[in-house]
Amino acid sequence: MEEFNQELKLMLEIFPPHIRENLQKRNDLEDLVEVVLDLGRKPEARYPREFIYLTDDTVTEKDLEFIYNRTGPFGLDNRSGIEKTLHRISAIRNRRDKIVGLTCRVGKAVYGTADIIRDIVERGDKTLLLGRPGVGKTTILREAARILADEFRKRVIIVDTSNEIAGDGDIPHPAIGHARRMQVKTPDKQHDVMIEAVENHMPEVIIIDEIGTYQEAEAARTIAERGVQLIATAHGNTLENLILNPTLSELIGGIDTVTLGDEEAKRRNSQKTVLERKAPSTFDAVVEIFDRNTLKIHAPLEKVVDYILRGGAPRPEIRLRKNDGQHEIIQNSNITDEWNEMDAQTEGNYQNDALQKIYPYAVSKDTLKRLIKELQVPAKLTKHMQEADIMLTVKAQKRKGAKKIQKAYQENIPVHVIRKNKEKQVEKVLRHIFKKEVEENDSEM
Repeated sequence: MEEFNQELKLMLEIFPPHIRENLQKRNDLEDLVEVVLDLGRKPEARYPREFIYLTDDTVTEKDLEFIYNRTGPFGLDNRSGIEKTLHRISAIRNRRDKIVGLTCRVGKAVYGTADIIRDIVERGDKTLLLGRPGVGKTTILREAARILADEFRKRVIIVDTSNEIAGDGDIPHPAIGHARRMQVKTPDKQHDVMIEAVENHMPEVIIIDEIGTYQEAEAARTIAERGVQLIATAHGNTLENLILNPTLSELIGGIDTVTLGDEEAKRRNSQKTVLERKAPSTFDAVVEIFDRNTLKIHAPLEKVVDYILRGGAPRPEIRLRKNDGQHEIIQNSNITDEWNEMDAQTEGNYQNDALQKIYPYAVSKDTLKRLIKELQVPAKLTKHMQEADIMLTVKAQKRKGAKKIQKAYQENIPVHVIRKNKEKQVEKVLRHIFKKEVEENDSEM
């Protein structure tokens, strides 16, 4: 509390004396959200449930200039700050680029805010936070960075585009612990700095505030594919918003429109044109922050997204933070049970076909799963070779004389070999296997 009072004092010092004095007279400054000053209007102090006018005098150009001269330089995103604090000053400009309004937002480090999702952070899940402005997304990011860097001794890098996570100035705020901070020169370079962080600094965890463009979504995918834990926020209130957003849907694998054949549509009991996930999701879990004490958790994310695209209405896990700082789960997710029912129903629709069990050896399981779904072939993967109808492997393994391949031949399991573990080659062999099967069935008829 003493640290916050000291930082609040630094913020009060940027205001003109007549505004500062009225603020200092109040005994509820610990609840202050922001101070708003618009040219020609009365200055306002805003609280969670109300706002008050600080003076009867209207804001003048001199008042705005007084504040401008006491803050750091404004970036291209019209944001500035106060060194060694988490406060943020945002400007509104007119057509001539002159400042006509300021929003002075109080920033504070609230320790313990990430405890409500601590289990998700600890197990290394790639986590995306959603929620409207002001619900505490950045506060949770900051606390997650501290926990992972200090308590778990992980190499944590924060890509801090607006200096909102670690504060203004070259020395990051103590609230991020031993996490390191990379600043971004201009907002449009955020995706470049994200990739630079991975390539140059060997992080185990990367933390990003506000993923908002296609390039940033692609950079996030690249980071996730390198095995780095990613914790980020994005624009949007709900998972459904994300799915419908053509730019940010890449974060959950991207959405594609697929036209089904008559037989497949009949099997699924669906329309011929359906939506499907294009690729593996960048994140493992989405956390919707409803308010500062209530969270909705969607996990495992790929199953949740697929369930929504098939017309289901998933029930997320809901966690509530209690007054003593502990949390309780007031609703459990039933997505796994419901998904299994839908999955079993879909597989049951293949009863007239032989579901081929494929055992992949040195071939990407994710690629195979996606292509099986896209090509709509009656197949599924198996973890046990003795259950397999088909083994799929690469030429290098066959050349080595791998024991598993030799065993497959001994047990009369057909072995299909591709030159390299490339998507096009996997697709080609799947088309070959199941086209051949159709031809054989036709000849029997």
